[in-house]
Amino acid sequence: MKFTGSNVLVTGASRGIGAEIAKTLAGFGLKVWINYRSGAEAAEKIKEEIETAGGKAAIIKADVTNEEEFAAAIKTIVDADGELAYLVNNAGITKDKLALRMSVADFNDVISANLTSGFIGCKEALKVMSKKRFGAVVNISSIVGEMGNAGQTNYSASKGGLNAMTKSFAKEAASRGIRYNAVTPGFIQTDMTHELKAEVKAEYEKNIPLSRFGNPSEIADAVAFLLSDHSSYITGEILKVNGGLYV
Repeated sequence: MKFTGSNVLVTGASRGIGAEIAKTLAGFGLKVWINYRSGAEAAEKIKEEIETAGGKAAIIKADVTNEEEFAAAIKTIVDADGELAYLVNNAGITKDKLALRMSVADFNDVISANLTSGFIGCKEALKVMSKKRFGAVVNISSIVGEMGNAGQTNYSASKGGLNAMTKSFAKEAASRGIRYNAVTPGFIQTDMTHELKAEVKAEYEKNIPLSRFGNPSEIADAVAFLLSDHSSYITGEILKVNGGLYV
């Protein structure tokens, strides 16, 4: 794929889908800034993998729910590279419980990690990208932000909000040449889904038209497309990558 910009920040990139996104984008020639909040060793491992494969990477620690830390991280990147061309808001958490058992604290924690952090990233990226009137942001949402899910009221709310916010940023930033899109993964093979019992996983797969869970690389490829020059006329879109589970 072709990219006009030269670098990208991926939040929550030390493991899971974020790590796969980082490695994929590095494979297309971008310098990848690997963000993490905890787990320095995991972030270093991803950096080593990228560099071993011939790519360029740097590590940046920041709690992206903290406005000052997130803004400072972006400033560090711009000071080092002269720009921030692309941003992938991937960081997030889950705290699953049925709504009647869910505390307000658990609700707010997930909103902060998944939605507020995304807002901070989108806003700070808009500031710096506006100077060059170029850039693209992809927010990693979820299928449950579209269809809801029992036991995930907080997570569903955060991802549904992320979808709506993406569209709003797209409208505000279009005149400045900056694009905002989101990807909504379905069931993906990660450490979290790996822990599912075989019978539970089989039951989920029955409802997926493609009859399988997705691979992290399939999410990463979708993200790469939405950042690349090949999607230069796409903004404000929510790209479903879910095997047909929710269409």
